[in-house]
Amino acid sequence: MLISNDTAAIAEARTLASQARDPAPHYQHSKIGYNYRLSNLLAAIGRGQLRVLESRVAARRANFAWYRERLGGRPGWDFMPEAPYGTCTRWLTCVTIDPVAAGVDGEKVRLALAEDDIEARPLWKPMHLQPVFADCRIHGGAVGRRLFERGLCLPSGSSLTEPERERVLGAIDRVIRNVRGSS
Repeated sequence: MLISNDTAAIAEARTLASQARDPAPHYQHSKIGYNYRLSNLLAAIGRGQLRVLESRVAARRANFAWYRERLGGRPGWDFMPEAPYGTCTRWLTCVTIDPVAAGVDGEKVRLALAEDDIEARPLWKPMHLQPVFADCRIHGGAVGRRLFERGLCLPSGSSLTEPERERVLGAIDRVIRNVRGSS
């Protein structure tokens, strides 16, 4: 869904979302477009989801605050900051884990969570590290690489319950204790 008061931007978005087809009786394209239109059914579902958007965002922000309160004071654990000019939805609770300071790396935490059937994922792999772009020139990329190497997305769904968050924390505590115990 796109909402704007810029009619030219809306017209351009509609053109691109409709394969950027030129107004001709045959299929002709002067620029590259995409097929990003929603079906009527999917659009209706999206409109229905808007009715619960505020409560979903509030639940995800509460998850983030809960994790930050319990993990944020630990050495090596940092949480994605919120820009001063807006309010983040906290759709994902993203952390970075400094393995030296924390005594454990994000992959060990992810695997420990997986052993308890808890899904967590690394942060997205930067485009410049994707095999499909291996032959492309890059500019910079150190920050993205570091975030990918240290980043982890913790469970953060809007239906996550307090006992489920406690279970996540318990698995994290176990892996930290196990790593420290084996050192």
